[in-house]
Amino acid sequence: MSKKVGNAIILKKLWQEKNWDKLKTTLETPKKNLTPHLTDSIQYVKGVGPKRAELFKRLGINTVEDVLTHLPRRYEDRGNLKKISQIKYGEIETISGIVKAAGINVTTRKRMKIFELVVGDGTGIITAKWFNQPYMKNVFKVGQKVILNGKVKMNNYYGYGAEMDNPEYEIIDEDGDPLLHTGRIVPIYPETSGLTSRQIRVIMKTILDTHLPQVNDYLPADIIEGNRLMPLSSAMSEVHFPVIEKDMGLLNSGRSEMHRRLAFDEFFFLELGLALKKKDVEKEKREIPYTAKGELLEGLRNNLPFKLTSAQQRVIAEIKRDLTSPHPMNRLIQGDVGCGKTVVALSAMLMAIENGFQAAIMAPTEILAEQHYLNIKNMMDKLSLKIALLTSSRKKKEDIKAVEDGEINIIVGTHALIQDDIRFKRLGLAVVDEQHKFGVMQRGAIKKKGYNPDILIMTATPIPRTLAMSVYGDLDISIIDELPPNRMPIKTMKFYKSHRLDAFKLVKKEILQGRQCYLIYPLIEESEKVDLKAATEMAEHLKKDIFPEYNLGLLHGRMKTEEKEAVMRDFKEGRINILVSTTVIEVGIDVSNASVMLIEHAERFGLAQLHQLRGRVGRGQYQSYCLLMAEYPLSDDAKRRLEIMVKTNNGFDIAEEDLNIRGPGEFFGTKQSGLPELKNANILRDVKVLEAARGAAFDLIKKDSSLTMPEHGSLKTILKQKWLEKLEMGTIS
Repeated sequence: MSKKVGNAIILKKLWQEKNWDKLKTTLETPKKNLTPHLTDSIQYVKGVGPKRAELFKRLGINTVEDVLTHLPRRYEDRGNLKKISQIKYGEIETISGIVKAAGINVTTRKRMKIFELVVGDGTGIITAKWFNQPYMKNVFKVGQKVILNGKVKMNNYYGYGAEMDNPEYEIIDEDGDPLLHTGRIVPIYPETSGLTSRQIRVIMKTILDTHLPQVNDYLPADIIEGNRLMPLSSAMSEVHFPVIEKDMGLLNSGRSEMHRRLAFDEFFFLELGLALKKKDVEKEKREIPYTAKGELLEGLRNNLPFKLTSAQQRVIAEIKRDLTSPHPMNRLIQGDVGCGKTVVALSAMLMAIENGFQAAIMAPTEILAEQHYLNIKNMMDKLSLKIALLTSSRKKKEDIKAVEDGEINIIVGTHALIQDDIRFKRLGLAVVDEQHKFGVMQRGAIKKKGYNPDILIMTATPIPRTLAMSVYGDLDISIIDELPPNRMPIKTMKFYKSHRLDAFKLVKKEILQGRQCYLIYPLIEESEKVDLKAATEMAEHLKKDIFPEYNLGLLHGRMKTEEKEAVMRDFKEGRINILVSTTVIEVGIDVSNASVMLIEHAERFGLAQLHQLRGRVGRGQYQSYCLLMAEYPLSDDAKRRLEIMVKTNNGFDIAEEDLNIRGPGEFFGTKQSGLPELKNANILRDVKVLEAARGAAFDLIKKDSSLTMPEHGSLKTILKQKWLEKLEMGTIS
């Protein structure tokens, strides 16, 4: 596309958008300055156009700025030029030479067109071949100087002579254009069909040449100097085409100085947003201060069949301090499977109820909501309080009205709780379970159901405190770091299908000793009907052929709540020996007599889910077992997951490994959570950078709580553009 046509497209776009100010400015600007701005569509960059812009969209790239933050996934050192006489077969080599001959050969059998290029440097010759690319004959001319990079092999046809298949190439023009694809450290980018790294490199170079002056250093000078950060424009240029940094280890691990600068910026804006959000929260006033009566809480404790751990008591005390303070509570409870978070959350709900409020608990799935409902209902039986379950499939009109009239004390539900038809009379406390599966916006939506209600968030996904402070930086954090006493570590064993009978022997042994067993089947969304049928058929097979002398029960998500309640009641009271189930029992079930968890197709489960399932046993005084039944062969990731499960019971260790396997984005579910996506920073790799950025951001907000100082104007603009809506901040305007 010519520059003239490109300019016409820009003017037409501005006209269609009725962007009169910019149109006037553009018309009055000399033609040489008609360059797309960083926030403009990638389409208007030289060499892109509408079709290629669609390809960039697949990579999440829409604007010029998006391209600049599309960092290389790795780098190759193609700067070590060798003489042709020095190259070795089987190695990736880079050579420079003169084109001696070029032409197309056609194979006799398949009539395949092969473009061949013969290059010499005075010490030898090498042949480069491109298959089914006859247009390459228009690229090269005899006498041109070229650089080739590729894997060297012997010519199979003649049995001698070196050749490269489909090598990367660079033509050295007389005007001295800089090298992009060879003869240097070369960036390799994430690609998509129809858009190669080579093409991205050309466009990236064009953008850097034309737009680098538009890259402003928006961080305050004291933060840049205090953290020894390189200038942003230099980092942008160097990260794509390294000249100063030659250490391939630093480049490919993302630990170079330019990577550190770009990671710092991403973390800084995340933490700046969280710091402002935390300040917003601290400004809020409680409608009516709580009084610490504690009668319902005492009643709960007296009815529990166990004593609260010191960690549970400590966290309850922290919650009580929050509830009696003049500001609403915003607290995260973090703890391993089986540490007793639900009892702590229920204690908080009882404090709210005792002060005349309603309490709600929101879970990410109907199954988890049902489990919370059953669990809390059992603990509440003797307290004469009313509880209701509201999910998409279970929203009774009478329950909705009772909630609105204030007749229901505790409301358990899914995202259905934040829909318009659900109105609370006086919501005082909202508990959000498994926060990483909910969005920040959803958390905000449940908050709007009351007048500044207290917010308590629970997660059974343990993460190191530093990372928790960074991801949930606007919250106070409590950690339940103690399991109930007298619990023996669960023994975890891996079995292949061929050793299934050995696993069943262990199940029989435990049942003979009076224990009970869970047998879990995966339910994969894409094949739910097939999986459910397999689980049902296996239950029948086990009942008939393997365990005919024992009582088996079946539990799955398609059953009505009343049916599930009946099955779980029978299991809890010992009338069912083996409970065959899908993952409906992943969380919330507490049967101290169950000592075996047998997981079929364990290779199909994620590490966090396996740990959750294992946490359903080991809740009594008996030795418990988790049997992982896997189908051979295993993928490398599946093998690693099962080995970790066998190796440790520690949820924090497992979470670390899970982070390493899945990566921070998927682990925290940033797409679902609503948190701004970290494109280049890595929470695991860049922990020290994150801590420094957090400190700088929170210190800045202490000095300028609303970003009103002139030198912070650009920070405010960027924060509003990128993250204001996602972090639901009202401080800046």
